[in-house]
Amino acid sequence: MRFFLSYLKQRRTGLFVFFLFSTIFLCVFLLYHLPIGAVLYPTGLCVLIGICFLLYDMQKAYHKHQCLSRLQKLSASVMEGFPQCDTIDDADYQQIIHILREEQRKIENQMNIRYTEMIDYYTVWAHQIKTPIASMRLNLQNEDTAFSRMVSEDLFRIEQYVEMVLCYLRLDSSSTDYLIREYDLDSIVKQSIKKFASQFIRRKIHLYYNPIHTLVLTDEKWLLFVLEQVLSNALKYTECGSIAIFLEEPLTLCIRDTGIGIAPEDLPRIFEKGYTGYNGRNDKKASGIGLYLCRRICNNLGHTIAVESSLGEGTIVRLDLFREKLKTE
Repeated sequence: MRFFLSYLKQRRTGLFVFFLFSTIFLCVFLLYHLPIGAVLYPTGLCVLIGICFLLYDMQKAYHKHQCLSRLQKLSASVMEGFPQCDTIDDADYQQIIHILREEQRKIENQMNIRYTEMIDYYTVWAHQIKTPIASMRLNLQNEDTAFSRMVSEDLFRIEQYVEMVLCYLRLDSSSTDYLIREYDLDSIVKQSIKKFASQFIRRKIHLYYNPIHTLVLTDEKWLLFVLEQVLSNALKYTECGSIAIFLEEPLTLCIRDTGIGIAPEDLPRIFEKGYTGYNGRNDKKASGIGLYLCRRICNNLGHTIAVESSLGEGTIVRLDLFREKLKTE
């Protein structure tokens, strides 16, 4: 009905002219006192032919409308198959669309080239910055003072930020390498614990962990990054107490701390990009990127991540690592 009304509105000028001329001829014939049958017959015939032509034209217009409706759902870069032009205006409009599409393709190609160059630059920078960091860490190994320990801790945070930058860049890259196979979960967990061993010792945080001898279908490098981010947050917001790592059935890895917890109003938004919440605003060092990256990585790996927390009591992060094995013949 909407199309029919729109069509009549579009053809209103032609319809008005048709009925105007029909009325004029009818009046002229009547003025000459022709028999009513001789007047009404050609008039009715003309109206019938006009209605047939109108229905034919409406069918063509409806077909064109359907074709354009399908094109609206496509991306501009793959938009092909325009309906045949019936008027000069249609041809002009289609030509304008083709010109605009070509311009859009050129702009998209230029943007993709610039984006790729930017990603390559920052990736190289992130790798190169690791060299002076490693050199500074080696120099500090010969000293054991309060100052050297403070600098070592700062270098550790810088390394974490560099890894976060690399992860962020790789996630949006088309060449991201995922190696999905079965890994020993205990080995992955122990690697993350080893990285933060000095933090546990310096801050006197108790760690409760029993070896988990089970296999998990995942990517070791990316899952390790997720575990490191979760452990880093647990250590950051646990002044004293303990952190426990354990497994729940069927295959859910849990990291529980006795830290300050997360405010209830912040909990639904902790996976949003750039959201730091009340704890992050007080800490003034949070980036709001860590958990966002964890959620994206888990989605890519087919895992899920969930957080439960009570303010002042602690937080528990659950990583559901269950994933059906791929069937191979």
